[in-house]
Amino acid sequence: ATNAMNALVLYKSRRSADFVARSQALSDLQEALGMDEAPLRMECYDVSHLSGTNIVASMVVFEDGLPRKDQYRRFSIPEYADDTESLHQVLTRRLAYLREAPIEDEEVVDGMPTGRRKKFSYPPQLLIVDGGQPQVAAAQRALDESGVSGITLVGIAKRLEELWLPDSDY
Repeated sequence: ATNAMNALVLYKSRRSADFVARSQALSDLQEALGMDEAPLRMECYDVSHLSGTNIVASMVVFEDGLPRKDQYRRFSIPEYADDTESLHQVLTRRLAYLREAPIEDEEVVDGMPTGRRKKFSYPPQLLIVDGGQPQVAAAQRALDESGVSGITLVGIAKRLEELWLPDSDY
């Protein structure tokens, strides 16, 4: 019983430390990107292909700094030769779903809707794309065309793990 209690205390203290570390990391990210609030939901996108064929995009989701594997998705893409156009198409599809914001239950209590949003109807505060200036420009174009606002965009270039922001030369 003593060993079990000590193990539980250790587990709880590690979990609280994890929360503090995650909170600090999210605050650091907020500060580095000049965001108004810490990004509680982040969506990351990458496009993969085999010499221009079999193009697939993937979406990875983090909430409160933890991966949400149940919300990871793959997107099939028609044959495009251009990586940036594929990314634009995927983000256009995703952002169109945000605009529709489907509701599961439309009950109204005291004049306030009580319905819960379906999965993926919550917008991310941070959108991360794999790539440099061209990929960020394609993602920004999709954001602009969708009319969805309040989402910070950043790209991560593989070579030196450089961060690319929209409308920045470097």
